[in-house]
Amino acid sequence: MTKGNAFVLGGSGQVGRAAVLALVADGWEVTAASRGGARDERWPDEVRSVRLDRTEEGALAAGLGDGCDVLVDIVAYDGGHGRQLTRLADRIGSAVVVSSGAVYEDAQGRSFDTQDRPDGFPAFPVPTVETWRTVAVGDTTYSTRKIALEQELLAAGDALPTTLLRAGAIHGPFCPGPRELWFVKRALDGRPVRVLAYGGTSRFHPVHVDNLAELVRLAAANPGSRVVNGADPEAPTVAEIGAAIDAVMGVKSETVLMEGEPEGAVGLTPWTAPHPVVYDMTAAERELGYRPVVSYAESLPETVAWLTGHLADREWREVFPGLAKYRVDFFDYEAEDAWLRSRG
Repeated sequence: MTKGNAFVLGGSGQVGRAAVLALVADGWEVTAASRGGARDERWPDEVRSVRLDRTEEGALAAGLGDGCDVLVDIVAYDGGHGRQLTRLADRIGSAVVVSSGAVYEDAQGRSFDTQDRPDGFPAFPVPTVETWRTVAVGDTTYSTRKIALEQELLAAGDALPTTLLRAGAIHGPFCPGPRELWFVKRALDGRPVRVLAYGGTSRFHPVHVDNLAELVRLAAANPGSRVVNGADPEAPTVAEIGAAIDAVMGVKSETVLMEGEPEGAVGLTPWTAPHPVVYDMTAAERELGYRPVVSYAESLPETVAWLTGHLADREWREVFPGLAKYRVDFFDYEAEDAWLRSRG
């Protein structure tokens, strides 16, 4: 006997692939919807995949047909998407929607939206709980749009019970912007040294895609209106991440610690931050019975193998546009060498 039917929006993406697998394993009949209608080779035959572009008028309503017991929305982005779901509440039993830890702001009103300003990086409580203050609703940035999405769905209350998952830095296979590339490519290039700003102590809480999928699975089986963080059981420092990746790849690199902020791209990594970003997972444990299915270190062999297989002879910006969009040359070895020489 199945638990019901689940409809996954964004089923072909990194999180969607894992969420479909977790739901199927838990006894749901799953429809995976995406703009391309792609399938993951790991999905069983009974998973139904459909092409659906939510921006087309009436497309989501038509795709839902008679409705679903739970709708999992991986790609909801703003208040408009929230209203799109609430208008279809009579055909959706409950929803699980992926939001972001980017919605938080610190006591001085700083958030990820201000991080490029002088002294603009937020200093959050460690760890940060879901009741901590958030940015204002808006339609100009990723953060303000995500909080608008959250508030639209929470306002629906019992009409559409929705679990919102504030995800940390998502990692694992199929990631369009894999942070781990910073260390993996250096090892593949035979780069013997790496420079880490802020003494290598930066912490940006990751969440493996399988841990996020576990949260989806639990929330689908336990409908309610709630907000929970989504993160791994640990928030390693960037230096610890580098050491763990070295261990997986069988290399030993020299780590040079730079005190203070990066100098241009030297010392800069995708985790680099002057203040730690760590999310509290107590609410997920209490309300959903969440237990992580994998640790950061345990997940690395699969991630490293996936990254290595995708690089081959291709340019990294072509393979990983999600990382290239930051317009930073993370592998400017000449600049690093020049900085190292300047130290004498």
